[in-house]
Amino acid sequence: MSRFLFVVPPLTGHINPAVGVAAELAGRGHRVAWACSDPALVRRLAGAGAEVFACAGAPEGTRPPELRGPEALRFLWEWYLLPLAEAMAPGVRAAVGEFRPDVVVADQQAFAGALVAERLGVPWATSATTSAEFTDPLAGLPKVREWLQERLALLRASVGDPAGRTDPRFSPHLVLAFSAPELAGPADGVRWVGPSVAARPAGAGFPWEWLDAGRTTVLVTLGTANTDVGARFLDVCVRALRERADRVQGVVVDPGGTLRAPVDDKDVLIVPSVPQLALLERGVGAVVCHAGHNTVCEALWHGIPLVVAPIRDDQPVVAGQVADAGAGVRVRFGRVDARRLGAALDAVLDGPGHRAAAERIGAAFRAAGGTPAAADHLEELAGELR
Repeated sequence: MSRFLFVVPPLTGHINPAVGVAAELAGRGHRVAWACSDPALVRRLAGAGAEVFACAGAPEGTRPPELRGPEALRFLWEWYLLPLAEAMAPGVRAAVGEFRPDVVVADQQAFAGALVAERLGVPWATSATTSAEFTDPLAGLPKVREWLQERLALLRASVGDPAGRTDPRFSPHLVLAFSAPELAGPADGVRWVGPSVAARPAGAGFPWEWLDAGRTTVLVTLGTANTDVGARFLDVCVRALRERADRVQGVVVDPGGTLRAPVDDKDVLIVPSVPQLALLERGVGAVVCHAGHNTVCEALWHGIPLVVAPIRDDQPVVAGQVADAGAGVRVRFGRVDARRLGAALDAVLDGPGHRAAAERIGAAFRAAGGTPAAADHLEELAGELR
């Protein structure tokens, strides 16, 4: 039996892929624990019995919704990722001291996991829940790159091994990437395992009887972190869906309650959340989303084409991957109108090429092995170090 400590940020999209891997390891008899600044979130996603070591979190604050491009990226690092690492580090050190893991599995955006493991001499693996970092998102931004390298050096001096040289986003021992080259393109030194699609609490209250078997279902979602900027786009989606109500039903996820939900609407269902995997498995004709990595990969796992409207962070890179692979159509989040969105939706619903590309990528995802393959690689790493 080995011990694996998963260090994750308090973000659903980063915890969910690790949940399946952790469950697979536990099912093989290993002991698994977590370090996170939101233990309640981990237990909600991984199960009430999850062993979680609490860490401090990043300072409270919100990102100005109008930020895009390099400004948004720099703000993400300066406002969230670097402060989060500094805040989590003492809790991660305490977790490593108490749990004594054989391997630390550090999310690519939970730098404290990598740097504390480095400082304490514990082997660590990277959990890359997005493939954007493998494409060098800072290409063409030398000043941002220089600033980032300086900040990472200061962070390492504070919480890691000052003599270390490894980028905390890329473990020298093992990098697990929850995608495949068929979508993300090639990358050296990466173990592609495909999406971590594992059973999740389905949630209660979704009106399955509302779905009309005679029409195609379209899912619209912007994830859990974009309620501050999504109102206009969701309204555009609703209008485009209503124009196609003779053949399409829309399920629109509106966690912020920005849309009016008419009573007994048979064409567009507006809900604060959905059991996404269960809905995709039931059968969806297309997904309209922000190009969040998990949503994209879960749709493609099921062979479902996409309309992607990236907002910020890694989303433009992932949207480019979808479009380049032929598995969907990219639109401009801030400027698309109902006519253009409807045309993109028609293209992915009616053109066989997009669905064929989505099915091809889904087949590659399944061939990559998923959570069992990720667990195999982690077991191998733990075994090598005994």
